[in-house]
Amino acid sequence: MWLYRTSGCAPHAIILYEYQPTRSGSHPRKFLESYKGYLHADGYSGYHGLGESITLVCCFAHARRKFYEALKSLPLEAQKTATARIGLEYCNRLFELERDYEKRSLCPDERYKRRLEESKPISDEFFRWAFETKALPKSPLGKAIHYALKQRGNLENVFLDGRLELSNNRAERTIRAFVIGRNNWLFSATQKGARASSVIYSVVQTAKENGLKPFEYLEHLFRMIPSSTRNDLEGLLPWSEQLPDSCRMKKE
Repeated sequence: MWLYRTSGCAPHAIILYEYQPTRSGSHPRKFLESYKGYLHADGYSGYHGLGESITLVCCFAHARRKFYEALKSLPLEAQKTATARIGLEYCNRLFELERDYEKRSLCPDERYKRRLEESKPISDEFFRWAFETKALPKSPLGKAIHYALKQRGNLENVFLDGRLELSNNRAERTIRAFVIGRNNWLFSATQKGARASSVIYSVVQTAKENGLKPFEYLEHLFRMIPSSTRNDLEGLLPWSEQLPDSCRMKKE
């Protein structure tokens, strides 16, 4: 199941699940063939080579996780002075700044400036440390360093635009709903069933992201769509002000 969604700065939240029989990079290339802009993703190689019109922005949370796992692979006493802790602390400092920017509700332009002044020097220091640090290639620390250095260019793309995010966690949280469901039903019996699931998940999760009650929204769609024309469909979208209040979650 492939997931595509809008960023936090988009005017409307849209979530799309797409079933494909393989994890081939040809699928995102086809899906995004007319797209121009930034693409948040993890380090999976299938997202590379999408064309010059797409700038890949990789996830610092994935880089951080590898240093965390390297640290936790050591005995408790050894963790206090472990080299992996240094890499983890660099990543933590970057995320602390992001939490501060979020808390202060900085606009994209201000976030862009702050990142160049405060975050970029930490990132430069982190990669300089990673380049100079020696570790066995197949050790947890060696793998963490290799991953960070290999993804450096895509990781540092976050500094190109204040709308970008330091991690891919927004997409990770969104795909979790499908993963939890999959653990309950275990598998889809047919490809048609998997594609049907992707459509339903797309509608339901997009509705939730836009503050709607999924059951009531689906009920409204099933009641209205049979008698609607193409011109009426705009009023049925999850962000439409024409939707009845019964579809909306109560604001606290």
